[in-house]
Amino acid sequence: MTKFSLRSVLIFPYVTLVICLALAIGLLSYQTGSYAVQTVSTHLLKETVSRLSQAIDRHVVGSVSALETAFPAGITTPTDIQTDFDGIRTRLWTASSLYLDPNNYVYYGNKSGQAIGLYRDSLNSGELRVKFTPEEHRTFYKLDGINGEPIFASVEEKNFEPRVRPWFQAAWDSLDDIWTSVYIDFGTQDLVATRARRIQGEDGELEGVVATDMSLKSLNTFVSTLNISENAIAFIIEPNGMLIASSHSANIKRDENGAKSRVFAHESENFLLADVYQHIKPLLSDNLESLEPQTINYKDQNNKSIYIGYNIFEDEAGLKWINIVAMPSEDFMGGIKHNVLQTVLIGIFATAFVTIIGLLVLQWVTKDIKLLSKAVNKVGSGFLEKPIYIQRKDEIGDLAKNFSDMQKRLQTDYLTRIPNRYAFEQHLQATITKDITTNTITPFVVLFFDLNDFKNINDLFGHETGDIVLREFAFRLKNTISQGDIAARYAGDEFVVMLNNIKDKEEVEPIVLEMEKVLEQPIKLQDGEELNLRTAIGAAYYPADSDNIEQLLNIADTVMYVNKTTMKMAQ
Repeated sequence: MTKFSLRSVLIFPYVTLVICLALAIGLLSYQTGSYAVQTVSTHLLKETVSRLSQAIDRHVVGSVSALETAFPAGITTPTDIQTDFDGIRTRLWTASSLYLDPNNYVYYGNKSGQAIGLYRDSLNSGELRVKFTPEEHRTFYKLDGINGEPIFASVEEKNFEPRVRPWFQAAWDSLDDIWTSVYIDFGTQDLVATRARRIQGEDGELEGVVATDMSLKSLNTFVSTLNISENAIAFIIEPNGMLIASSHSANIKRDENGAKSRVFAHESENFLLADVYQHIKPLLSDNLESLEPQTINYKDQNNKSIYIGYNIFEDEAGLKWINIVAMPSEDFMGGIKHNVLQTVLIGIFATAFVTIIGLLVLQWVTKDIKLLSKAVNKVGSGFLEKPIYIQRKDEIGDLAKNFSDMQKRLQTDYLTRIPNRYAFEQHLQATITKDITTNTITPFVVLFFDLNDFKNINDLFGHETGDIVLREFAFRLKNTISQGDIAARYAGDEFVVMLNNIKDKEEVEPIVLEMEKVLEQPIKLQDGEELNLRTAIGAAYYPADSDNIEQLLNIADTVMYVNKTTMKMAQ
């Protein structure tokens, strides 16, 4: 792992930030002076018209999915829709669920004059429109959910005849999906286009046509909210010049009689839109097959440059629209002036940023030093706190690691490698303090262990054997407790254990018996001789016996000595 000196940690950020600041200011100045207005305008206009094509594509894709879901490729339909009424209704519900905006209406008509359609007004409800004979008028039913029971709503006044509708006739004569002309929907009064596909019957002959309406309202909303520049415009038109969507002009107008009709681009109340269309109209007839974004510019009547970007959107069903974005040159110049000002502001900001980072680095360094100093002072006063965790790769990190190792050594018994008396008492105190702070009770038991006749082992076999016995006893003790409990060497041949979550004394007895069984197994020495161990155990319960550490240990110690005396008298 790479190691960094404290000096490099302090100096490197400043050097890097100053260099980055100089490079950023130089780069921005270079870009401001190097890019011409034409380059900027071409890039922005092409990008914007491409966004329009992407928006149209996202808008159109739902119609493909809706038709495919309603009547998947290869599926046939019966002559009488009543024979598969539930299946058709279910598929229409699913199809209209895919894209509630814009494809919330999916319908089907056959050559017998029957029709079924599903109009969705929300995710959970819709309107089923059905007629089973050419003479009857369509009946409207309310539906709540895909399996909802149709509830009669009304009967249509006019007789809906699917076979004479433009979408039916256009799809009947087309091998592939086909779009109808854009029209004003009589219900919503918004522009709508219909995508239709003919369906084969069970006999292999043409049986009917499935279609879905695509509302253009949300597309118009998207175009109107495009944020290009202060005076820029964006619009979508058909090859004949009729407006589909516009950022600054209505696509539907009302005459003196209140009747609504579509608007041609050259009739737009927005002067720039009408003027741009007149200049680009000759180019559209020559380049309608080019799908790549194109750009041109011209001078308006005030001798101001107008930059135009345009491209064609076309799909496999015959939809062909032209996307156009136009912007006066003044908007670009304003952007360049803004960029120069932005460069100055970025320079000021970067300078302030360098200063703040410097202060943060110093704070970062001094914070850890203060933490170490505080911990050292506590150790000097006799308090061994939890290890400090400072993750650094410099001298301070090394110092913190060494200090943590020292803390660990001070809390570990050198012979048995388990926690020592102080660590055990600290653990007890932390548990009791937490209970006081949180006003809770975490019951536990303190067990006090003493090795009987340990002095005789030292006298007969030597202190080296005695050390082996102590290490083996500590190892066994550690392995008899559960995770979360703690075992420690208290002093000499005395050990202590804290068992957590002990509710009553009856719960401790089987645990102590099992521990005695493990601890008193003979210890084999290197010469093959075995030593039999006997241990006396005392217990104190928190909080039943006391909520004071010293008293808990004294009680456990006292009980242990009573048990030890009893064991000697019984021998």
